[in-house]
Amino acid sequence: MPSAISLVTLLTDFGETDYFVPSMKGVLLGINPQIRIVDLSHRVPPHGIEQAAFFLKSCYEYYPDGTVHVVVVDPDVGSGRRALLVSTTRYFFLAPDNGVLSYIFKNEASVEVRAIENKQYRLDSAGATFDGRDLFAPSAAWLTKGQSPGSYGRLISDYVTLPDDHPKMNNQVLQGRIMYIDHFGNVITNITATEMETFRSVTKKEWTGLTVGEMTMKGVKGFYGEGATGLPELIINSNGHLEIFIKQGRAADRCGFQVGQKVELI
Repeated sequence: MPSAISLVTLLTDFGETDYFVPSMKGVLLGINPQIRIVDLSHRVPPHGIEQAAFFLKSCYEYYPDGTVHVVVVDPDVGSGRRALLVSTTRYFFLAPDNGVLSYIFKNEASVEVRAIENKQYRLDSAGATFDGRDLFAPSAAWLTKGQSPGSYGRLISDYVTLPDDHPKMNNQVLQGRIMYIDHFGNVITNITATEMETFRSVTKKEWTGLTVGEMTMKGVKGFYGEGATGLPELIINSNGHLEIFIKQGRAADRCGFQVGQKVELI
């Protein structure tokens, strides 16, 4: 694993109107004034573990080796849920043990997972409602100061992961789901271009459309501007996922699509 560098990213559901994020940054800088802090986002839907996991998956690997990624989407803060320090060949991740790091466990070739147990890395606090400030921020800051991952706690293997979200074939239909809705209202499914090719090879036919509820969309556009104004269309986005969009509109709002909703490639 690399040595941690003084670059910390933050991904939370805290929003931008409260003291939560500034408090975390103050703790980080108070321990290591040389830290560079990058805000990935603080607009994850409240308690949106799955959305945060997808968000992190989509951007973490573009950061320099040694980056410390901190994710705080933590509905069970203050409970018995564990806090994790995950080390890979390139990065470090600190997050609650609730599945938010599922794609890291899946995609990284080498993963070392520790429970953060050493109270040295926790701030004294009157309550147990703000582990972002009291645990994850100081833990990340001390990592950038050269503390060894081994000093944080024991290795574990029973960490929490989200349920398998791979699309599945069922009677010549590829069944998937909506996994994310972005700022533009584009609807991102868990069906990838690779899985669409697998559909062709398994069924020995070309797919004819994507069905969501009572609506079926046909054909894949090459870019957003090819879409017909006001109509939901399909596109393969730059991360390789099949996406529903409306040209200069919001597909999620117009069509009432929601995260978790089933989709079918037919």
